[in-house]
Amino acid sequence: QVQLVESGGDLVQAGGSLRLSCAASGNIFRINTMGWYRQAPGKQRELVADITSGGSTNYADSVKDRFTISRDNAKNTVYLQMKTLKPEDTAVYYCRLRQRFLASSYDYWGQGTQVTVSS
Repeated sequence: QVQLVESGGDLVQAGGSLRLSCAASGNIFRINTMGWYRQAPGKQRELVADITSGGSTNYADSVKDRFTISRDNAKNTVYLQMKTLKPEDTAVYYCRLRQRFLASSYDYWGQGTQVTVSS
């Protein structure tokens, strides 16, 4: 099993910055993808950014040039540096780890951390 623990969510004013962290533990394969998703009230969960164990990144258009995802493979930890935050960034942010075994993919999710951006 894999456990994910997020931290760093907070209340911040528009234009401010936050850094989220997600630490993974358990049966983690060397090759995997870790990412951040978010879900605002009444909306579907959406991808914010993800990063492979090789360092390839992918961002939602709405956060490009404002958010930066990074990871420390030795610590099995992924980070999300968020700058120039907007009220529309308000959501619960979830960490996800995806890894493959044979022909199947397995997704693991954290419990979520609340980010609130006030105008």
